Amino acid sequence: MSEAKIQNQILAAIGSRPDCRLFRNHVGRVQDQYARWHTFGLCPGSADLIGWRAVTVTPEHVGQTLAVFLSIEVKTHKGKPSAEQLRWQKVVKQHGGIAMIARSAEEAEAGL
Repeated sequence: MSEAKIQNQILAAIGSRPDCRLFRNHVGRVQDQYARWHTFGLCPGSADLIGWRAVTVTPEHVGQTLAVFLSIEVKTHKGKPSAEQLRWQKVVKQHGGIAMIARSAEEAEAGL
């Protein structure tokens, strides 16, 4: 199965949850007709899907809903993350976010 198809399945599965929001993060660089380079996306290594998962934290935030940063790198069963992608995942986790590599919608759901 292609990475694009896996990604669409993850977006559909996670998108149906009321506690999560995901957005496609296109990362890259393109040259325009004037030979100027433009970069797009969060940064090199940032995940394919970016968003948040709502959680209720206790005790100081009892009753408040907080958004926890969510980062999902989509790979095929044979795909391997780059060093930049692994660094991104490590930093997100170090700062309290949820970061994972998912090879299926079921794997993404399990990582939440």
